[in-house]
Amino acid sequence: MSGHSKWANIKHRKGAQDAKRGKVFTRLAREVIIAAKIGGAELENNPRLRMAVQKAKSMNMPNDNISRAIQRAVGGAEGDIEEVTYEAYAQAGVAVIIDCATDNKNRTLPEVRNIVSKSGGNMAEKGAVSYMFAQKGLFVFEESKANEDQVMEVALEYDVDDIKANEDGSVEVICDPACFADLQEAFIAAGLESMSADVTMIASVEVPIDQKVIASKILSLVNKLDDHDDVQNVYHNADISDDLLDQMVEEGLI
Repeated sequence: MSGHSKWANIKHRKGAQDAKRGKVFTRLAREVIIAAKIGGAELENNPRLRMAVQKAKSMNMPNDNISRAIQRAVGGAEGDIEEVTYEAYAQAGVAVIIDCATDNKNRTLPEVRNIVSKSGGNMAEKGAVSYMFAQKGLFVFEESKANEDQVMEVALEYDVDDIKANEDGSVEVICDPACFADLQEAFIAAGLESMSADVTMIASVEVPIDQKVIASKILSLVNKLDDHDDVQNVYHNADISDDLLDQMVEEGLI
């Protein structure tokens, strides 16, 4: 998707700022809790937990916080937290998937619906947009941290779907989620530091957006959803160019 690396960089900076307020730590802790509840507390036997812990550490979450989250899951203290996914349409028919972790769906759904409707979108039935997305591992490397040859040397040993060099010099690697954790460890062992690394939803069908006003409304919706306490992840299929994203950053629109 055009704008993947640029948007990853924007999200990375936003995540670092949020982490200072402890907000991202709460979200990361919930992912650790859910992963431990589903697959158990042993990292070697639970790839999702291993990935959640690695992500938490990459955001400088203290080890004590991670350990407490795992223990809370094992002890049943967070038994009322569950995963739920909502689907919606934003401006210009852009598809949106909203992953939540909540202890009260009767609270979360109306609040998510309110954010979507006030941003000019509307909720969709389950399955209405999710068929346009596939779960994939995504790594983004800055030019100053790694070049395409270095990344390729490591990545080709794994089940990789695509390796792409972008115009800004960054490199993207898309892989099967099953090998994400092992590939991440291989990159770390090779001394290659990624700007972002996550299992995400990548759209097979994209909606080109070339109007700044429309792009601003779509990303405003994404950010408002992302700021909600119960929302873990937001995915969309808007294809926004790096140039347009740059303009919006300069004008303080995102």
